[in-house]
Amino acid sequence: MQISKAVTIALNHINAWSRHDWETTREQISDDIHALVTNTQPDFARIAEISGADEYMTRKMKSARQIAPGSVRVIATFGDEKNAMVLVTFKIGLGPSGSMVTMARSCLYSVDEHNRIREERDQFLLFSE
Repeated sequence: MQISKAVTIALNHINAWSRHDWETTREQISDDIHALVTNTQPDFARIAEISGADEYMTRKMKSARQIAPGSVRVIATFGDEKNAMVLVTFKIGLGPSGSMVTMARSCLYSVDEHNRIREERDQFLLFSE
């Protein structure tokens, strides 16, 4: 099965931020990126809205630095030329006192005419094993 263009862009983006390659991460987003992050867990904000590349990078760098190196696992991908959904898990230090827990995350992306991510929607769930 061939991976679509949008899925390839999304996977490259996830690979970049999970390895703390901030230059590549920034190159893959549009200047006017818009992102929403949601969850249903009581210890976290129910929704975070992010607008613009500077705010996006500030938040992405803060959160991605808490991810255990090499722990990102792609579970499934779906997409076409302009839209992608990627389901991933990884270890992140958001448990009690910063302990490592597993985050399951659904990442939905829309890419623009320059093959940059313009819209991102993330939903996540944290659980300990």
